[in-house]
Amino acid sequence: MSATRMDAFRAMLAKDPAHGLAQFGLANELVKAEEFAEARDVLVAYLAANDDQGSAFRLLAQACEKLGLAGEARDAYRRGIDAANRHGHPSMVQEFEDRLEDLDG
Repeated sequence: MSATRMDAFRAMLAKDPAHGLAQFGLANELVKAEEFAEARDVLVAYLAANDDQGSAFRLLAQACEKLGLAGEARDAYRRGIDAANRHGHPSMVQEFEDRLEDLDG
């Protein structure tokens, strides 16, 4: 099922490489499939062009953690905290702060 979804998102991106929903969807499926390096690349592109509310920063941080990139994961969580605060998501802020404590502890 995941490969079919990835194919659909890739087809959408072939038509419009800047399609934010397709970028986010593909990245989400890539994380599920444990394709963390590609997910990281897609998320970096997505976040460069979209005002995300926090979810993409969570995915980016998770991918970075799996890749052993703790510094990048911390940065993603910090940026996610800023985004979640801007969009009024206090529970997401708390989640990201907890993950930062885990990474730092």
